[in-house]
Amino acid sequence: MQTDETLIRQVKKLFEEKTGWGESENWTNQDFLQLSELIRDQTGVTLSHVTLKRVWGKVKYDSLPNTHTLNTLTQFLGYDNWRDFSVQHSPTTSHNPAATAPNPNIGPTAETPSSNTNFTTTTPNPNTGPAAAPPKPLRKKLWLLTPLVIILLVLLYLKGQQPPPQPRDYAFSSKKAVTSGLPNSVVFDYDATRSPDDSVVIQQSWDTTRRIKVSKNDHQHTSVYYYPDFYHATLQVHNHVVKTHNLLIQSNGWLPLVEQDPVPVYFKKEEAIHNGKMSISADQIRQKNIQLQPSPPTVMFSNVRDFGEIYSDHFVFETSLKNDYAEGSSICQLSRVYLLCEGTAIWVPLCSKGCISTVDLFFTYFYTSGKREDLSNFGVNFNDYVKLRIESDSGKAKIWVNDNLAYTVKRHIIRSKIIGIMYRFQGTGSLDYVSLSNDKVSYRENFDDPHPLLSNPQP
Repeated sequence: MQTDETLIRQVKKLFEEKTGWGESENWTNQDFLQLSELIRDQTGVTLSHVTLKRVWGKVKYDSLPNTHTLNTLTQFLGYDNWRDFSVQHSPTTSHNPAATAPNPNIGPTAETPSSNTNFTTTTPNPNTGPAAAPPKPLRKKLWLLTPLVIILLVLLYLKGQQPPPQPRDYAFSSKKAVTSGLPNSVVFDYDATRSPDDSVVIQQSWDTTRRIKVSKNDHQHTSVYYYPDFYHATLQVHNHVVKTHNLLIQSNGWLPLVEQDPVPVYFKKEEAIHNGKMSISADQIRQKNIQLQPSPPTVMFSNVRDFGEIYSDHFVFETSLKNDYAEGSSICQLSRVYLLCEGTAIWVPLCSKGCISTVDLFFTYFYTSGKREDLSNFGVNFNDYVKLRIESDSGKAKIWVNDNLAYTVKRHIIRSKIIGIMYRFQGTGSLDYVSLSNDKVSYRENFDDPHPLLSNPQP
């Protein structure tokens, strides 16, 4: 199948229109991570963000995309496969008379006698006559190899023509070691004995680095989850996702930690709650032998749980927070407030006023950044607590910072259940209160009671 670079450019343009993210030349690494997740959700096939960046020319790669990648991209756009897209978008080939006209520079062929033919014996040209043929022993070996080459080519062709693996032939499930709390080991049970390959892939989540090859003849594999979140585990056979299921790793209340790969540094909730606030001081971080300079750590406060029937397209969220560290390379005081959802997320940035170019905002599948848009309303003075309020209703959302309207998300918001609240601070930070509600759920945490209020008012 011939790959046309013009058609690939058309694919990119259609992706820009479908996502609404603007010109793909300006897409960031996070955009490609999110695009990988969107493609997986719609097609059931995982294309890593690195593969997508290669297609979009963000990563140097001299080869053209393979057919599997092209088929998946065009299926995301609503076509059956790359061939279907090519037929519908290729311009009609015009007849070129020059293609069939004889070349005046080419004379009679070797099989066409000339009118001046004579039968005089001439010395053969060593470059064109029998002397140019391979020696007889070599020709004999070539004849012997020909059937083997043909067989090999046929086998390669047949392998390429194998039908995709059928989900009904495979099984995939999991169970958690504990109901909630971190770390949490997960046991994956699978049946992949009908795989055409010796090994298959289990991927913990959208993050393509969290994947492992396992034998198709085994039936169990275990993984440790260190962070609470909503995960999308997949079983992949021959580059196809054949089975998938959701996995909610709950935090068992508020969990303070310092991010670190592969295992974060955990704090007890009691260590982080002081005088009606949740915070981890710089001294507490140093006591864990974590350096704050030259590269500051990221402090996370997370609460992942079942909040009830509350969704991303209809809720009110309010909180008060402060970034407590502005020394050295933490001068920007980068902070993010997250609402984790099933299969997607919402995040709102806050930072010192001079650093608004470095932040970005994400609302289900809507994304923008300070590189392409003025987000100066999210630049704040962290000498005092900052009040943040998000209202989402009827497919649109408004965000207030210190009671001033900071941003309006006008594009349609994807409906997804909210399953977590999370804060991430460059350096460290503090929370005063958290509130999440709609007409069915009311959750509030003041950090002065070990049992936060969670009620279910009637509409």
